[in-house]
Amino acid sequence: MHIFGASGHSKVIIDILNLSGVSISAIWDDNPDVKSFCGFPISGNLERIKSHQVDELIIAIGSNSIRKKLATELHVPFGTVMHPKSIVAEAARVLSGSVLMANVVVNADTLIGEHVILNTSCSVDHDCTIDNFVHISPQAGIAGNVQVGEGTHIGIGVNVIQGVKIGAWATIGAGTVVIRDVPDYAVVVGNPGRIIKYNRI
Repeated sequence: MHIFGASGHSKVIIDILNLSGVSISAIWDDNPDVKSFCGFPISGNLERIKSHQVDELIIAIGSNSIRKKLATELHVPFGTVMHPKSIVAEAARVLSGSVLMANVVVNADTLIGEHVILNTSCSVDHDCTIDNFVHISPQAGIAGNVQVGEGTHIGIGVNVIQGVKIGAWATIGAGTVVIRDVPDYAVVVGNPGRIIKYNRI
């Protein structure tokens, strides 16, 4: 597995790959000041990896918008990383490029899109659709039949009740309780969640 990104998020992915017995072929990063990371030499930047033969790659960058930009530019096979202590229902689907951290639970008939981050101890219940480039932070709980649009960031400890639709590129602040639908680009905080502003389009 190749990894693009030398950051804290990448450290967690490296640990998961080690626990899973998956060998790391190379680590890539655009920061010219970073020469090595977690004992691995940096193999090069974005332009260099474009001309390199890559078997599978994970984009190890927390920013949803940057992950989307890189996924669009890199024409390589993307892998999927799942911690050995994550639980994914047999009837659930996890698409390429996505990462599931320790103690994540994904229940039946849920679809996890491409390049999604399901962070430590979050849960996504049955019949949910989590679109591409979403990040669900640690200890967030998503009830059944919830839809989360592309690029949305759900903060640490968020709770989302069943049947809610959250739009694209929204931000749900830490600890928020979402009890009603959220439009695209909205920034929602509090209990119950309320819109305080909109992200720039």
